[in-house]
Amino acid sequence: MYIKNQTLNPTTPVQSVDTPQTPSLTPAAIVEQLRAISSQLPEATPMTPDQRETVRNHARSARSGEILQTTISLVGTTDAISTPVGHDADGVRQLCDDSNRWAVVEDELRALLNGVSSANLVRRQQLAVIADTAYGVGVQLLRNPEHAAVVPHVLELKRLKGLARRKKAVTTPQTPIPEVPVTPKA
Repeated sequence: MYIKNQTLNPTTPVQSVDTPQTPSLTPAAIVEQLRAISSQLPEATPMTPDQRETVRNHARSARSGEILQTTISLVGTTDAISTPVGHDADGVRQLCDDSNRWAVVEDELRALLNGVSSANLVRRQQLAVIADTAYGVGVQLLRNPEHAAVVPHVLELKRLKGLARRKKAVTTPQTPIPEVPVTPKA
């Protein structure tokens, strides 16, 4: 939410004097670490939205613990089932366990992304407050001839703000309607 002339500050926990502080990472360092982690995850290949939807729809039944336990029992019953499936009961159990452990990783990554995104949103809001304040002060300074250096900057900001307020024209390609000859009905 944008609040004019007010800056949102995320709360930070207070550390005691005895607690050693870890140095803050730069965005470039974090990107480097994320890429290093990503390179170690061969299974983490991006999918298109359509692919994700298809896989998600097919995997819905795997969310039921009862279905999974019954499937594991079924696979463990005979080689006639485990061979075409390509996994024995222990392999299916391991895959289920892996899925649950990676779900925790997913949750942590979502929380991290939410935190990073929220912090950046606060930065953008702070920049908007700075821009609004600078423009307001600049408009006030225009009244005094000794501040003539601000005139081109304030006028440019005024022009840019006017452009930003305009609604962009929606351009949709006009497809011609084919003319079908009308034949009178008899």
